[in-house]
Amino acid sequence: MKDNIIPYLRLKFAEKTWNDTFQHVRKCMERSRDESTPCEPLVRSLERLQEEFTVPSINTTLSRLEIMAKQQGIGFHVTESTCYLTADLFYLEVVLEACGGVKEVKLAPQGAPPTISEPLLQLLRFKNFAGFSRKLAGLCAQYNIPGDNDIKLKLLKSLQYLRKDLEQISHLSRPPTDCEPTKDLINKGRVGLVIAGKEDRPLTIQFFITSPDDDAKTHDEKPVIQEAQVTVWASAVCHQLQMSSVIPQPPQLDPQGSPVSLPLDQVQHEALPACFLLRLQPPVVMKASFVKKLSLITDVSVPEDDLQWAPLPSLLARGSLSEDGHKETLERDIVCTVSFPGDLRHRYVLPGAAWDSPAQTAAAVDGVPFTHPAHIPALLELLRHQCVINTLLRSCISSNRTAAVGDLHFEVLPESDTSFSVTFNPPEADSLAVLLVHVSGSHQISCSLFGAGTGDVNLDQYVTTILTENLSIPVTLRTLYTRLRELTAAPLSLSHSANTQSENQPPAPSTPPVMDTNSSTVPLPQTAAVTDDSSAVGGSACFTMSVASAELLPENKTSPVSVCVMVNSELT
Repeated sequence: MKDNIIPYLRLKFAEKTWNDTFQHVRKCMERSRDESTPCEPLVRSLERLQEEFTVPSINTTLSRLEIMAKQQGIGFHVTESTCYLTADLFYLEVVLEACGGVKEVKLAPQGAPPTISEPLLQLLRFKNFAGFSRKLAGLCAQYNIPGDNDIKLKLLKSLQYLRKDLEQISHLSRPPTDCEPTKDLINKGRVGLVIAGKEDRPLTIQFFITSPDDDAKTHDEKPVIQEAQVTVWASAVCHQLQMSSVIPQPPQLDPQGSPVSLPLDQVQHEALPACFLLRLQPPVVMKASFVKKLSLITDVSVPEDDLQWAPLPSLLARGSLSEDGHKETLERDIVCTVSFPGDLRHRYVLPGAAWDSPAQTAAAVDGVPFTHPAHIPALLELLRHQCVINTLLRSCISSNRTAAVGDLHFEVLPESDTSFSVTFNPPEADSLAVLLVHVSGSHQISCSLFGAGTGDVNLDQYVTTILTENLSIPVTLRTLYTRLRELTAAPLSLSHSANTQSENQPPAPSTPPVMDTNSSTVPLPQTAAVTDDSSAVGGSACFTMSVASAELLPENKTSPVSVCVMVNSELT
């Protein structure tokens, strides 16, 4: 039966024009059983027809625009050579030419006059319909404000005042820095780098940026910029939202350098079933304790219905692992090899049992609700704090997740919400050393080294400076390992130099005095036995001297007294 139908259909539509076929498919779409959305198979069929139909015409362009409007659930109307894509809070006006080209594209938010949108116009002129469809979807999401028309207009007005206030805060002066201005503004600015919103894009805040490591080949990716779009989120509970600016004129700073803002009870405000939202792109992996701190800042709970909790390293590793490796990271240790130039390799192990605890449970947060512009600086600092911790741990988790043996082996263990340790074997030693990394804030990193036995009191600060500058555990440990090797070799070189000098010089004419128990000085006899013990910790030489002088002995003792004098070999 099927073999008989296909030739009949081919014969029936053989003489039909493309326009007739388009009209036929459109009519079938309008007869869809679900009037709210078009029939997906028919939409795909019409898209395929339009892709094959390369001859431009006004009808084909109108057909494409109509499909994109239906896909987003918005209205589509045509008057002569102009079509309108209409939503509740905005509409697009597209003026077409007779040949099918696009002459003009205007965008008009609710209550505002239409303005020319050059980005949308260029997309249609170059027939980049896929890009135009994505842009249209972004517009629908930007103006997807909950509620009826009256509530939507009030929320749109409140959101517009919030955006203006954030732009004013971003223009307040900041102390000059030696860092690259844009990066410093993103990572340390009160409200980050504010990219002003327009009719065709929401206001965006860039608040954290990391640069790829040129030395540690851990990732094949470009610098990651963490940003947040400022929008509105529907809430089951009403919240007081601003209906006018909360920034006094002119804008000013308090003694602590924070922007001054007025409380809502001193400005026009209204209770609405929604709140503002920082839509994070990409989502930020946050520990449970940090998620609770977000709510304490805003008094609005972060919605946890869609959050999937897992150990922190497992979620961080998912960005560089295939889909098949996701379950593995939750069930066993994460073992990665980080390669450096010169064929140097570090092997990092994050034990699954150590990280699988309630204190290290995390989730990918994609939105943070708030109700006042004054919440933004504190929220961004907390997000940056978590981003710094994530960046440090991600530097140990490369896409090369193998159990290959590296030149150096490191084990990363959690210590608290804001600290972790790295255990390794120091050079020329059979013991283990531990580097404790404590991240007390987004700009406060401190390192403490235990078990290295160097005696260098400045080593902790040295490591802290290196880690703060590059935010890379592998790069920092490579530098630390080189420094430890230099410090280990230094006492041996100094001891060899001292022995050579003693052979070439005559003996000293006198011996140094020794303090007795009564603080009187007594010269050592030249026959005192001196034993060299150069194995002392911290590069010091320990000399044990037997003194037989009766003046140093108790009245009832006749045995010699051993005096241990510690001489710092690093003194010059």
